Amino acid sequence: MSTVVAQSLHVFGLRAHVTNNIFFFDEQIVIFPSGNHCVKYNLDQKWQKFIAGSDKSQGMLALSISPNRRYLAISETVQEKPIITIYELSSIPCRKRKVLNNFDFQVQKFTSMAFSPDSKYLLTQTSPPESNLVYWLWEKQKVMAVIKADIQNNPIYQVSINPQDSTQVCITGSGVFKLLRFAEGTLKQTNFQRGESPNCLAHAWVSEDRIIVGTDTGRLFLFESGDQRWETSIVVKEPTSSRSLDIIHESESLIEFPPPSSPISSIEQITTTTTTYTQQQARPQVFAIAAYSKGFACSAGPGRVLLFEKVEEKDFYRESREIRIPVDQQSSDPSQSDKQDVLCLCFSPSEETLVASTSKNQLYSITMSLTEISKGEAAHFEYLLYPLHSASITGLATCIRKPLIATCSLDRSVRIWNYESNTLELYKEYQEEAYTVSLHPSGHYIVVGFADKLRLMNLLIDDIRPFKEYSVRGCKECAFSNGGHLFAAVNGNVIHIFTTTNLENINNLKGHTGKIRSLVWNLDDSKLISAGTDGAVYEWNLSTGKRETECVLKSCSYNSVTTSPDAKVIFAVGSDQTLKEIADSLILREIPAFDVAYTAITISHSGRMIFVGTSVGTIRAMKYPLPLQKEFNEYQAHAGPVTKILLTFDDQFLLTAAEDGCLFTWKVFDKDGRGIKREREVGFAEEVLVTKTDMEEKAQIMLELKTRVEELKMENEYQLRLKDMNYSEKIKELTDKFIQEMESLKTKNQVLKTEKEKQDISHRERLEELIDKQSRELQDLECCNNQKLLLEYEKYQELQLKSQRMQEEYEKQLRDNDETKSQALEELTEFYEAKLQEKTGLLEEAQEDVRQQLREFEETKKQIEEDEDREIQDIKTKYERKLRDEKESNLRLKGETGIMRKKFSSLQKEIEERTNDIELLKTEQMKLQGVIKSLEKDIQGLKREIQERDETIQDKEKRIYDLKKKNQELEKFKFVLDYKIKELKKQIEPKENEIKVMKEQIQEMEAELERFHKQNTQLELNITELLQKLRATDQEMRKEQQKERDLEALVRRFKTDLHNCVAYIQDPRLLKEKIRGLFEKYVQRADMVEIAGLNSDLQQEYARQREHLERNLATLKKKVIKEGELHRTDYVRIMQENVSLIKEINELRRELKLTRSQIYDLESALKVSKKTRAQEVPESVLTKDIVGTSSTMRLNEQEETGRIIEMQRLEIRRLRDQIQEQEQVPGFHTIAGVRLPSLIDSDVDFEIHT
Repeated sequence: MSTVVAQSLHVFGLRAHVTNNIFFFDEQIVIFPSGNHCVKYNLDQKWQKFIAGSDKSQGMLALSISPNRRYLAISETVQEKPIITIYELSSIPCRKRKVLNNFDFQVQKFTSMAFSPDSKYLLTQTSPPESNLVYWLWEKQKVMAVIKADIQNNPIYQVSINPQDSTQVCITGSGVFKLLRFAEGTLKQTNFQRGESPNCLAHAWVSEDRIIVGTDTGRLFLFESGDQRWETSIVVKEPTSSRSLDIIHESESLIEFPPPSSPISSIEQITTTTTTYTQQQARPQVFAIAAYSKGFACSAGPGRVLLFEKVEEKDFYRESREIRIPVDQQSSDPSQSDKQDVLCLCFSPSEETLVASTSKNQLYSITMSLTEISKGEAAHFEYLLYPLHSASITGLATCIRKPLIATCSLDRSVRIWNYESNTLELYKEYQEEAYTVSLHPSGHYIVVGFADKLRLMNLLIDDIRPFKEYSVRGCKECAFSNGGHLFAAVNGNVIHIFTTTNLENINNLKGHTGKIRSLVWNLDDSKLISAGTDGAVYEWNLSTGKRETECVLKSCSYNSVTTSPDAKVIFAVGSDQTLKEIADSLILREIPAFDVAYTAITISHSGRMIFVGTSVGTIRAMKYPLPLQKEFNEYQAHAGPVTKILLTFDDQFLLTAAEDGCLFTWKVFDKDGRGIKREREVGFAEEVLVTKTDMEEKAQIMLELKTRVEELKMENEYQLRLKDMNYSEKIKELTDKFIQEMESLKTKNQVLKTEKEKQDISHRERLEELIDKQSRELQDLECCNNQKLLLEYEKYQELQLKSQRMQEEYEKQLRDNDETKSQALEELTEFYEAKLQEKTGLLEEAQEDVRQQLREFEETKKQIEEDEDREIQDIKTKYERKLRDEKESNLRLKGETGIMRKKFSSLQKEIEERTNDIELLKTEQMKLQGVIKSLEKDIQGLKREIQERDETIQDKEKRIYDLKKKNQELEKFKFVLDYKIKELKKQIEPKENEIKVMKEQIQEMEAELERFHKQNTQLELNITELLQKLRATDQEMRKEQQKERDLEALVRRFKTDLHNCVAYIQDPRLLKEKIRGLFEKYVQRADMVEIAGLNSDLQQEYARQREHLERNLATLKKKVIKEGELHRTDYVRIMQENVSLIKEINELRRELKLTRSQIYDLESALKVSKKTRAQEVPESVLTKDIVGTSSTMRLNEQEETGRIIEMQRLEIRRLRDQIQEQEQVPGFHTIAGVRLPSLIDSDVDFEIHT
């Protein structure tokens, strides 16, 4: 196997069309499908862990989690065969528990699944035309029951098991709602449909025998034991631009909803069967329902979720809240950005969070406590992660200086990701589709190919803003060069080369006959490699604009191309399911892909690792040189063909994008330890681009906000004054009223004095506690201020250390200058020694010439002597011949021979004289060479001296000019600051007076408030007591009046009876009986009435006293609570006012310190500039005089630099003394942010360099 390993690190994406695609593992971890993985994502710590799909998987179809959250079931299709894999989530890493792949029934794929409450059974539903409902004992891989869910082969969207009963199941679909029970080895239907059943999209169990069902027409039904009990219709009303959801009909049935959630149906099936309802846009489709303890949540049309809660008095549910998907301001059409169907809803185990997934591959969440804050307005979701791509990713790019990834997609968006922090940096949607993207190596610019134009854009801090557009329509490929000075863009079969400096088209590369699919630059940007659908791979030379190499294979349509780091080998992949290695226009090797097509390829910068993406979404990692056998590591990644694959510049991370809209980041490892151990010498850049207009707008907004704050302060103060006036008038009225009432009730106040004293004691204790609390808070504030002072002192010490370090650096620079001087001296000595050697070589050549001339002279001399000897011999023979004949000519010949001898002697003398002349010339040559050397040395010294003098003159003049400019600027600053100081002093004095007056007013107001509060509480107590007593006296008075009326009636009856008895005055016996009757009737009854009345009066008096005491106790408790709240609010308000006043005082103090420090810095800078100017004038005159003198009178450089250093040390010492004096001044502190006297530092640096 290959030694190259890739480990999945993070994924940016979601597969929304998987049934039940989001649920909670625990309170902090959610699980959702992305690519060909299930991702466990921690919401707090932001880490991801992956559950990879099965090998050769064609994608996930449905998910289900067990109620105990221990098992996860995944439905997949592997090599055209369905499979269900059950993972154990509690193990780390998650391991496969069971695989269900042997089926005795016809099945194409499983579309929905659900676990039983005890997690032992699994219910699965297959797709049409089989539509089998299968009940599994999954741990034993045993099928308990199989039935056909619908005879008419209507699609089934969701299946579930009763959360209280493992034998009862529910299925819903297009015209299907069935309840079944498992018994005797089969599933039997327990409900019977009446009439035509609606298109049921989702359902949820709300109790042991009740189910809530949602339809595609916006209706909600409640079924109890299979019978309909309740119905609600949701209608989207659009009276204005915003739509509101209202429930218009509700039956009289009662419902109740428990918390467990059910799997949600797949949008793929729903959209295929609900096309007939597209004209009914006013009726929202209920794609998802989730129940919780207070009620249930359901989707109600695009971008909306409704919460229903149970009414306490009645056993029914009503709509309590509307939750909306927020409008995306980065969208090309913000008004339509929230129109997404909610496909799945899920509550966290504690029901604190609601998570939703939408049809645009987005994940949203909301905290349930936020929905209860504002009852009158609709709540809004927030992104659970970040905005994700909702369509195929067509472009992928990365840069060198920043950890950024740029992607573009068919969803018309461009997004910038950060693979170091795994966040979304920027994103923006456009009107046209984006086909390709490329990042500048600096990470500040991108070029994007849209359907209508090619745009070059800036990556600002919060926006992606175009600054150049090219009329290149439908650009499918573009790429910045490695150096960033060029970028290439494809228009059909032509490659346009643009420069990033002047943004012009500098070259057009034509040669392809088909569309170009891939571009890649070599390492030094001298060549560009392109590949297209015409089966051609061309290598272009950008300096000439011509093809250097070409390799054409018309039977293959290339998808991607890359090149080795040395640009000698080209790797290309295409439709013929091979990886080609091309060099010098020849295909060196073809490595088979083993029944898949390679769609993308990249190579590491070390040249040892190659990564390819396949048409089935997998990633293959192999080492280079390429193996002929199947020696590579294959990883499950995406659920669609890989469109782009890249490696970061340091070979640490692999980036892959695919048609499923997901972006994966992988960590790359090499088991051999080679190729990826590249550590960055320089960290990633943190600079961002900000336009000047944005900065000015933000500054303007800040100024406007400040002015608005000041206006609000003034308005609040005015309102407070008005309220104080109103309250004072009310208090006067109340005091007058209470005084009158107090005078009338003084006699009754003696009873409650003891209670009042107790309350006073409790109030005093409460007041002492509040005073202690305030004192502690004051101590805490003092501690904080002391800590801030300590921090400022530490900053001052750091500045002192910094100045010491600067002094040490200056001394180090002096030492470095000395070393550079010594090095320059050594270099000059070496230069002149080389020149001396050259001159000695020339001298030796001259001596060799002289020796050659001497040899030639010797040769000529020898030849002359030989000629002379031959002539003498000839003459001798001639004269001996003629001696006998001509004796007379003998004398003449003797004279001629004497003459010849004289000539010979003269020639010898001339030779000796010439040798002497040669020796004299040699000595003169030596002298002249010495003179030349000395003169050359003088010339060099004079030239160097002239150059140094010129440089010093220029530097001095420049310095004088700069000092004049700085002096002028400082004078301007001084004038402005003097004016500002005067204004600030004028402003500070009245503010200080106002602060004192306000403090006194605050103290007086506090005293008045305390006094008024005490009076109010006392008067309220008196009023309540008097009212209670008044009620009691009224009741007593009514009772006495009733008694009086009863007695009067009794007397009237007695008179009438007595009058009747008088009629029998003549009959004693009858009179006696009547009198006895009267006695029995009135005397005994009256006694009984008195006794009963006495008992009832005692009981009523006891009850009245008890009620009176209870009422007094309740009123006293309320008063205590009310007084506590009043005291607490008063103290909080007073503390807030004190804090605001302290902040204002601190700000004024800081402004005063700032102005003082600026004045001091300007004064010190002006003093230094005057001194340096006074010192520079004689120095400049001296240098001009010295230039006119000879080279022997010039100033020694070392003495001059030493003098300058000494002056600077004296100046530094003087400045330190001034700083110490200013520190001793009370109320003055140095400010770390202000460093105005930078002129001194620049002067010191300048003098050191000179």
